[in-house]
Amino acid sequence: SLFIIQAATNSNEYDIAQDAVDVKCHAAYKSIVVRVDGYIATLESNSTFSGDDEVQPPSTLLWAWYLRSVLFELAGEYNQAITVVDKGLDQTPTGVDLYELKGRLLKKAGDINAAVECLDKGRELDKQDRYINNQTTKYLLQADKEVEALEKMALFTRHESDPELNIFDMQVTWYELELAACYARKGNFGKSLKKYLDVEKHFEDIHEDQFDFHSYCIRKVTLRAYVDVLRWEDALWGQSTYVQAAEGVIRTYLHLHDNPTKGADDNEPDYSAMTAAERKKAKAIARKKKLKDEKKAAEAAKTTDDEEAKNNNAKKKSKDEDPNGKLLLCKPLLEEATKYASTLAKNAPKCLTTWLCQYDVSSRRGKSMLALQALFKAKSLGNNHDSMNSEVFKRIVDFHLNVKLADGSHPAVEEVFASERINLLGSSSKSLNDFVTEWQGRVKTNPLCSLPLRVEVAKAMVKCNVGTSSDASDLIVCNGLNIRGVSLQNCSEAINTLKNIKGAEQQARDFAMLVKSVFSLSQF
Repeated sequence: SLFIIQAATNSNEYDIAQDAVDVKCHAAYKSIVVRVDGYIATLESNSTFSGDDEVQPPSTLLWAWYLRSVLFELAGEYNQAITVVDKGLDQTPTGVDLYELKGRLLKKAGDINAAVECLDKGRELDKQDRYINNQTTKYLLQADKEVEALEKMALFTRHESDPELNIFDMQVTWYELELAACYARKGNFGKSLKKYLDVEKHFEDIHEDQFDFHSYCIRKVTLRAYVDVLRWEDALWGQSTYVQAAEGVIRTYLHLHDNPTKGADDNEPDYSAMTAAERKKAKAIARKKKLKDEKKAAEAAKTTDDEEAKNNNAKKKSKDEDPNGKLLLCKPLLEEATKYASTLAKNAPKCLTTWLCQYDVSSRRGKSMLALQALFKAKSLGNNHDSMNSEVFKRIVDFHLNVKLADGSHPAVEEVFASERINLLGSSSKSLNDFVTEWQGRVKTNPLCSLPLRVEVAKAMVKCNVGTSSDASDLIVCNGLNIRGVSLQNCSEAINTLKNIKGAEQQARDFAMLVKSVFSLSQF
């Protein structure tokens, strides 16, 4: 909270600086760094503070190093931060907090596996510390090591039951969300959906359980606290944890829709020779047949699993009828995604994720007006003259290139769609090319403009033939990494974009070397 900066959306409001560039430039940060460096210098030389003859214990220097390492981390200088925290570990190799800090730094520097090893080493020093055990579990899941992660979680669960069942009963949503993301990265979408839906089940239980506590709360709790609970329940389905789970479900179903499995679908009839009505009927029949076949396959797999369980004399309190989530994959993909997108639109209207998901679903369903409405909503959240969320910009370009109004629409609808389509671009743009050119100029004149937005504008320039290839690649690399939004994932996307721009191969290599100097442990 020391690093207060002017809000991007309102000059009369202030935010806490989150980006490394904003932190490094802040006067309070510079002042703190000077003081801490001075403390460390005197403590290292004679174990005292400047102007004080009292000899300090070794722990004082240890925590001064710790603070300096955290300051390096805030500034995005991970190599220097690791060097400083290593000094503390050399002095006090049993400091659990130092292992936690170093693990976090290693992860940000690009080596999640080294971060896991570091955290696990610290966990071994204090096996009763639930926090570092949970952090180790979280990092293991992010490293796609779900089996080892469950072993760590089992250390703090009841051993008379299945650890995963105990985790579900205790509603450990952070674990379920991380495990769902882990399964999705590994392509195990059925299990991923099951974990996301476990989180939804927790919220359903919370919603139902509130009725059991009304009479109790009136008798035992102050009315002010009771009203606060009621208001919290009103916003239950807009909680960030539920939004994250719903987004995961939507993204998974959309991925499956965009990347259908090959097989029986390859033998589809020739729809091109059919009328619109015949085509619609044929697709409905094919879809029903596909769902029926998939359900039969899932039931067969379930029967096999049941037989194996009996043969192994498996004794469990409750048997999961669909452990791999195969039945979830048999559901109509877009219909399921639509259901969750609608829930978010109703309960989390001020969340940007809501409208990005709503657009992605509506555009695939051919609902042009709903997609347009979602973009207006998304654009209104946090937009300002000099910057725009890169995901919003990306979808505005996609909308103008790929989303069309359905044939045979009412003339009034066509008129509204055409006018609002132009209004979406802003008052100063009459076409998509004007819009891209305008934002190219804004990015150029804003030296701190975020890396993700630079990448998306460069992609749009290539798609719309705005400027030259050199102009597009220069937009990404011209300010180096002294800009906002510099993360390992964003840098990787920038490098891939440069590789796909004709004539920017050398710039891609140079930019990768620059990224390597900041994220020294990353692999490109």
